[in-house]
Amino acid sequence: MKTDDSHSAPALLEVMQARRTTLPKRLVAPGPTESELHQCLAAAATAPDHNQLLPWRFVRIPLSQRAALGDALARALLERDPAATAEQQAQAREKAARAPELLLLVVDDDRGDPDVDVLERTLSAGCAVQNLLLAATALGYGSALTSGKGLKSGAVRGLFGLGPAEHAVCFVSLGTPTRAPLARARPAVEDFTRSLGDGPAPSLS
Repeated sequence: MKTDDSHSAPALLEVMQARRTTLPKRLVAPGPTESELHQCLAAAATAPDHNQLLPWRFVRIPLSQRAALGDALARALLERDPAATAEQQAQAREKAARAPELLLLVVDDDRGDPDVDVLERTLSAGCAVQNLLLAATALGYGSALTSGKGLKSGAVRGLFGLGPAEHAVCFVSLGTPTRAPLARARPAVEDFTRSLGDGPAPSLS
């Protein structure tokens, strides 16, 4: 049964088209209020989730814990490159201080029904984080997803207490942009849509 939400469709589509990535270093206070952050996380909860496993979670990193995260990022750098200079370690630590609101997205491969494939779990997490980003955009905040090799390090995994089947997917940064994000070219619908029987997809080379 089709619901009559046509009056809200233009606004929703406008928010989706308006979403842009703003680099964390360009996100400043104020960040979302507690109520606004709750709205963003509640939007994440509407993501499709096969068998309702809730195979993902967000870990909030308050300002009081940014130094600990910075130290973990510096140690992660040293795990990859024992010769990293003090300046490079300082740059790694500084990343933890960016953006007034910072969360980590974690996916659990083992939670619940083992017959639900890991790709479905990851897809659910992707839908959740996109819903969160769209809610933040609707509330007037900028956002960014950042990852990197450090998320796989023992230092970062230990800080967040991740189990063997848990993956730190990305950081989510929220805040007020210091400037309007640059527009980026979006792919045309024809670039990523095919009909069965049309033949092979066009080469990307």
